[in-house]
Amino acid sequence: MRKIALCLVHHPVLDRGGTVVTTAVTNLDVHDISRSAHTFGIEDFFVVHPIAAQRELVERIRTHWVDGSGARRIPDRKPAMEIVRIVASLDDVVAALGDAELWTTSAGAGATLGFDEARRRVHEDGRPLLLCFGTGWGLAPELRARATEQLAPIASPRPDGYNHLSVRAAAAIILDRLLGRDG
Repeated sequence: MRKIALCLVHHPVLDRGGTVVTTAVTNLDVHDISRSAHTFGIEDFFVVHPIAAQRELVERIRTHWVDGSGARRIPDRKPAMEIVRIVASLDDVVAALGDAELWTTSAGAGATLGFDEARRRVHEDGRPLLLCFGTGWGLAPELRARATEQLAPIASPRPDGYNHLSVRAAAAIILDRLLGRDG
């Protein structure tokens, strides 16, 4: 099986009108995605933010759960938070991982890779994979253009097609589809 890393991108991402913006870090995203990632054996979860104050916030959250009182009060949280890496850009993630294959996620059109094929490819030998999740209304086109593959969106069974999952819910579902046990 390939090594897999995750990244949560806060810039460049889109707002609801399609403008490229920078979103704020949310404590829940850091906690929940790190816990999902650790559950599925991921060793690196990169939080990407260009603003130093936001990176410092993530570092304070991480330190609280890895070295601070959070680690003593709820020790089960520590191993999940230890995988969090804080960087300024996607280029920093790529540099840290080396020759990784970039797969993006999106709730919209443009998918190049369905989950059955993605699961098969994850379990083959090959280059490390970087699964890239966007905040706001998704990854900006210039970032998606860098991807080797774009995973299919999580399809809603609703007749109206409603599909507005939080990024942390989408990450958990996608990790289960790629790495979870059947049955």
